[in-house]
Amino acid sequence: MKLIREQIEAVQFIVEEEGSKKNHFIEGIFLQSDIKNRNGRVYPVNILEKEVHRYNESYISKDRALGELGHPEGPTVNLDRVSHKIVSLQKEGLNFIGKAKILDTPMGKIAKSLLGEGVKLGVSSRGVGSLIERSGVNYVRDDFMLSTAADIVADPSAPDAFVEGIMEGKEWVWNNGVLQEKYVSSIKKELDQATLYNLQERKVSAFKQFLKGL
Repeated sequence: MKLIREQIEAVQFIVEEEGSKKNHFIEGIFLQSDIKNRNGRVYPVNILEKEVHRYNESYISKDRALGELGHPEGPTVNLDRVSHKIVSLQKEGLNFIGKAKILDTPMGKIAKSLLGEGVKLGVSSRGVGSLIERSGVNYVRDDFMLSTAADIVADPSAPDAFVEGIMEGKEWVWNNGVLQEKYVSSIKKELDQATLYNLQERKVSAFKQFLKGL
């Protein structure tokens, strides 16, 4: 069985007010069936229906459906990196529409701040399963199991927003003191020494280091 991830960028950021409190959500297509995706894979609708039913019963209905910010290395959801809770996942046609509440965890606060800075975020499903190839297309088999219906993932503008946050001393970057002054200084020094050729590469590297260090 392989770790299988699929990214979808067509999601909306929603703010709902509950009295004086604001709740932040991401909503949109989390999973798609019976269509070849950008990774050349197809999820048969009957397989996704069965797995989404299990996921709803075992996780969403019990407030255990969690996701992370970024691209985790394996199938396990790491509690110290959780950014949101999936609150619904329902079939509409061949798509499965999900809604996730962004939590007040360190990673959740970063996600909210990136969204507040205008960064476009998407979602990436994560699961394990095996594939069978037919006519050059990989079909997901019926042993597929979701680890999470959605991790929050960023488009290429996220590292830029992160670096600007460091340079401008934005509070969210410091994350309650997780980022040490020495670490920030080293990132600034590395970026100052970057050439136009490798500047973006260094920004991406700094952002990845930041997420790993939380």
